[in-house]
Amino acid sequence: MLRLRLFPGRSLRPFHRQAVLQDQVFEQLKACSAEEQVFNVVGRNKAKLSVGHVNCAIGLLWQFQIERPEMLRTLKLIQNHPQFLTLRVLAENKISLMEDCALVDTLYNVLRLRVEHHDTLVQQLVIEAWNRLERLQMRTLSKFAVCLSDMFLQHSPLMGHITQIVSQRLDTIQNAKVLTPLMVSIYALVSPQLRDSLIKRADILLNNMDPFRFNNPRRVVQFFRNSRYIHKPLLDKCNQLFLQNIDHLDTDDISIIMGLYHSLQYSSSYLKVAVKQRLMELMDENTDPDVFTKLFSYLGPIAGQGVREELESTALLLADELNSQQALVVLEAMEDMQCRNLQLINKMESLLYKNLEAYRPLEITRITQALVLLHCQNPEMLSRLKAKLLHYLQSSVYPFEVTVLIRVLSMLPSRRLDEGVLSRVNAVLPQCNLNNLNTFSIVVAKWIRNDPSYRINTPSRYVQLLQTLNCCGRERLHRFQRLDGVLEELKFMSGEWFEEMLLEKSIVTMQKMIDQISWTNVQDLAVYLTRTNYLCTALLDRIASVTIENIDKIHYSDAYITLLPYAVLNYDPPRVEEFFDASIRHITPHIGSFDPHLLVLMAHALAMADYFPEEMIREIFSVDFLAKLDAHLETFPESQNLYIRLRLMQLNRAVCLECPEFHVPWFHERYCQQLQKRANSSISPIQQQIHKILGEVLGEINCAKVAVVTPYYYSIDFELVLDRHLHPLPYSEPTRLQISDGGKVHWQSGSAEKERTELPPGARRIALDFLDSRSFCRNTRHMKGEAMMKKRHLEILGYHVLQIPHFEWNSMELSTDDAWKEYLKEKIFTELP
Repeated sequence: MLRLRLFPGRSLRPFHRQAVLQDQVFEQLKACSAEEQVFNVVGRNKAKLSVGHVNCAIGLLWQFQIERPEMLRTLKLIQNHPQFLTLRVLAENKISLMEDCALVDTLYNVLRLRVEHHDTLVQQLVIEAWNRLERLQMRTLSKFAVCLSDMFLQHSPLMGHITQIVSQRLDTIQNAKVLTPLMVSIYALVSPQLRDSLIKRADILLNNMDPFRFNNPRRVVQFFRNSRYIHKPLLDKCNQLFLQNIDHLDTDDISIIMGLYHSLQYSSSYLKVAVKQRLMELMDENTDPDVFTKLFSYLGPIAGQGVREELESTALLLADELNSQQALVVLEAMEDMQCRNLQLINKMESLLYKNLEAYRPLEITRITQALVLLHCQNPEMLSRLKAKLLHYLQSSVYPFEVTVLIRVLSMLPSRRLDEGVLSRVNAVLPQCNLNNLNTFSIVVAKWIRNDPSYRINTPSRYVQLLQTLNCCGRERLHRFQRLDGVLEELKFMSGEWFEEMLLEKSIVTMQKMIDQISWTNVQDLAVYLTRTNYLCTALLDRIASVTIENIDKIHYSDAYITLLPYAVLNYDPPRVEEFFDASIRHITPHIGSFDPHLLVLMAHALAMADYFPEEMIREIFSVDFLAKLDAHLETFPESQNLYIRLRLMQLNRAVCLECPEFHVPWFHERYCQQLQKRANSSISPIQQQIHKILGEVLGEINCAKVAVVTPYYYSIDFELVLDRHLHPLPYSEPTRLQISDGGKVHWQSGSAEKERTELPPGARRIALDFLDSRSFCRNTRHMKGEAMMKKRHLEILGYHVLQIPHFEWNSMELSTDDAWKEYLKEKIFTELP
């Protein structure tokens, strides 16, 4: 202090001068509006640059990049500029002088500027940040975690250290912008307890954040996708935030969100309707190939015919500007759209052919599948695709990849099976999961059918392959210790091999694990039982019990899935009233939150089980709801659209017949008439057989009317009328057999309205239906819910319902005409009440 006081001028002037120079450098940097200006400032002031100047310059270089569209960014020019090397050297020399926040910001920026991960600057920045890890603020720690994720260090000890810090300081995080990047970064290392705590914290912070910051909910959805775990309430909240921000989303945002939803198998028809409207607004704004590719991919499959044609025309114009990845995206969208524009198909095929060498193995499988489903007829293209698939198959060592390659190869025309393919299948089978084994079984069945020697006998190589498949499937199923693992692998399985070889064994395995059924997996188990039509009372009783005890933990939309097997399989668990009442009470407060189509399906399932919640029924048959349902169904694939409309009709019919007090009108008359016109009215051989024998039993062929359409448009196989003495009454216009030009048998009768006259006193109108295997559970002779509902409704319409189960009619006991006659006599004249 004494020296400073003696020589103030000499001692302070240099410091003041240095500060002024530093301020001047900062001012020059702040005045820059382009990268070259930044580099000029750096070049002129190399010796004067402080750590702050270096951080500022690097930050500006990235800031200029993010202000431009990705296609216009100049990252290569920056990387190759000599002054950028200067900045990197200076930054590395001054790392120890950087503040914590500036240190991580610099790491973040140089990674964004595509500096290699092994570069010494990046390595030194990471090491320094690791040394300071415990003292970093949570905002800085969050950004550092993002940097480590960008460097593919999600499973590193360093990320483990960050995960531990997050676990300790989670309650101190007050900003969703800090929490959500951390969730995405540490997803692979979180325990179930920490995962639940992160979800709980995210739920709180999303409520308190600015609703227009849609990147925060996007990162939450990304966390769910990465961790393969879904928390429905929080996912619904994220979905609502996306809906609030729909006017601010561009094609990139929509592409990311819809891609995440697809990975999660989560669907929101409200968001799909909003996305459709938003993408139509963006259609004319930009013809950039990247933007158009995303527009085509997400708008095409949900748009109407006019918009599709406009998109296809634009795709033709832009096709030559598409890169290889964009061309693949457009092709797969065309597959989803079931595109029939030959000019566009041929154009995309030509473009893909030129770029075929640029694609990886699984991309080749996607191209092949799409072209086959689009009915590509170019033998040269198909031949080249087959050669590439075979080449990749020989070198692939991943079971999933081998499975996909062989499945797609089986879609291509082939005269004989390549022995190399067979050897690869044999080699990979012991490593496959159940879903892959099921895929191989379908492929093998196709090979057998296509083999020229199949008509004589099944070649031994296929027999051995099927035996290996069976053995691997049984062993895989036997090794399971956890119910969740079984359900995960059985989720998408179907087909003859699965039903014959594994279905029964899978049910036995699940029964052994019955104590593992919990509220978290009842939905998956219910889906499995519904899809397989398998009536296992032990499992269904356990599902019902767990649901009743944990109904408040189950998401309201999952209640539909849980109820479905009981309605479809027509099974009442021991506490049936309590089970259905608890589920309906849980659903009712959320009726307005359901996707419209899901509410229709829920009400239809309840109707099958003879439950008609008044609040739900009144909501569905309100004018506003039906208009909303129409708008949502426009975004659905045609098959799903038709299915939902059919279920709505069936619900409308059920309510009109069983709940007239609700005063719901029957508004499906024209729909049913159109459905009837489109339906195949041909009579099956069994119906012909039964009708012929009925004529002999009743005395006249016209005493039994065939293929009758009742009021409310139920179809019944035969209708007959018996008087009070149980004598059959003939119809006024006999039913006549006709053969169509196509060789199909049709029956023609008089007008339904004319013949549906008042019955004589004491007479009975009888509906006689043949029930095939679809009316019964797979493993028992227990009738399913839909057949029971039809019986209930026909009785309301005044019919006495008699049913002929297929297992009785086709049994060994009934193998002669006399036996069938006696069977029908007993049905008609003895079983009637």
